[in-house]
Amino acid sequence: MQINEDKKHAITTLQQAKRVVRIVVGFTVLLIGIAGLFLPFLQGIVTILVGLAILATEFVWARKLFKRFKDGANVVKNSIFNNTKKDRDA
Repeated sequence: MQINEDKKHAITTLQQAKRVVRIVVGFTVLLIGIAGLFLPFLQGIVTILVGLAILATEFVWARKLFKRFKDGANVVKNSIFNNTKKDRDA
């Protein structure tokens, strides 16, 4: 029985370590994205979205914010393509 308990503990520890790595990487990418808003050589918005996508695997608030960005991007995309279609028809 001791072997099974040790194996369970090792799996749980590995899962926790992976979670910590995802969180640290997600916040690091998010902070780089925020810096990218002010630095000319980084794509801030894209990097922020990548960071939110990573954090969305662990946090509900990040999932909601990522969905909000995605929905806003869809609205912009639809307005651009719908306006383009109307301009060609006119």
